[in-house]
Amino acid sequence: MTLVRQHLSDPEYVHILINPLPVYGLAIATLALVLALVLRNQRVTIAALVLVFVSALSAWPTYHYGEAAYDRVKSMSDSAGEQWLDEHMARGEKLIWAFYVLAGVSAIGIGVVAKLPRYSLAVCTTALVLASGTLGIGGYIAYAGGHVRHREFRFEPPPVARAEDHHHGEEPQHGAEQKLQGSPLGQMEHADHEGMPQQVGSAAPKSEGDKKQLEASRLQLEASRMQLEASRKQLEAADAAEKQSPSPSAQRSQPSPSAAADHQHKDDHDHED
Repeated sequence: MTLVRQHLSDPEYVHILINPLPVYGLAIATLALVLALVLRNQRVTIAALVLVFVSALSAWPTYHYGEAAYDRVKSMSDSAGEQWLDEHMARGEKLIWAFYVLAGVSAIGIGVVAKLPRYSLAVCTTALVLASGTLGIGGYIAYAGGHVRHREFRFEPPPVARAEDHHHGEEPQHGAEQKLQGSPLGQMEHADHEGMPQQVGSAAPKSEGDKKQLEASRLQLEASRMQLEASRKQLEAADAAEKQSPSPSAQRSQPSPSAAADHQHKDDHDHED
């Protein structure tokens, strides 16, 4: 049970566990709608609509856990898998609304068939058309998802990456990196990265947690740089003050006017002797 709870806390595992529901479940529900049209039975129609509703509504947790697992799955994928993952995410983002529409229509249809049985044929036909179209959309989304980790499914080259698709704040992160490069801190980091091996540079963190940790390290480095700059200015001010005022040793080595006069008088007395 501990192992099961541990797996259920991983979004990528839950996504793989429930992603057949919007496709396979909806396919079975579509067949149930066909059976309801043939039998013209109220109970069968309601049961078929319930199956459609559950299958269509399952697209929401499937999409939610898939989006949460995006960073971790991408870090484990190869180059072609990353391109298929981006395509899978883009298709899901653009077409997930179809499942929500089908879930709403089937929920309304259940109430209509239960209260007004004479409209069962119209409701069942409408739900069948929508379910068939949504089933095709689900297959279209799942096709790209199956290519992410299953290399045996890759019968064609990966899709071309689209510049307009950005996931999980990649564009703001890129803009922040450009601003950082223009600052003195960014120049210092750039000089440090140039001296590092290429292998270390290629191991850039991809997860969201690693990005936050890197950003915190950058802020700490910026604070240390500012503190160092303030200390340097204090040292320069102290050096300038010391140069302007004579040191105590110099004051002690320089004779006073009275001492110089006594020394001159002593020299004259010795000369007379």
